[in-house]
Amino acid sequence: MNSHIRSFIDEDLDDIVELSLLAWEAVFSSFKQILGPSIYPILYPDWRKSQREGVETTCRDRERVHVLVAEVDSKAVGFLAYELHEKDDSGEVLLLAVHPEYQGLGIGTELNVIALQEMKAAGVKLAVVGTGGDPSHAPARRSYEKAGYTALPLVRYYRDL
Repeated sequence: MNSHIRSFIDEDLDDIVELSLLAWEAVFSSFKQILGPSIYPILYPDWRKSQREGVETTCRDRERVHVLVAEVDSKAVGFLAYELHEKDDSGEVLLLAVHPEYQGLGIGTELNVIALQEMKAAGVKLAVVGTGGDPSHAPARRSYEKAGYTALPLVRYYRDL
């Protein structure tokens, strides 16, 4: 399999949105199981709609956000969006998704490595990413760890009232 990482172009948007929804299906299924029927619908009344809008908004924000696309056989199979924070010389990965059929092949790690190289070239001193601690985020955590990130476990609690 030959993957190629390149910059986002407008024609990628529909494919990126669709692959992200496929990739994050397991995440929201996990969230639903963990949070239960009282809390989940409060936090995620329509996760597909909010994720679609979030991906579209992020990818279109070319002044602030850099988006990399992973291609296999001229097909977009993954993407990573990051931004630079000049005031503290940091960069932050905002979104990462790889189509489920291409997960586990190193594409997420490759996207991370390229993003980190670009951040470093821009003068960034610290790269940051946040992800879930639940089982559905295990592939993302592996990808970040393979790219050299150090995890700082955090916990967020919710309670329905």
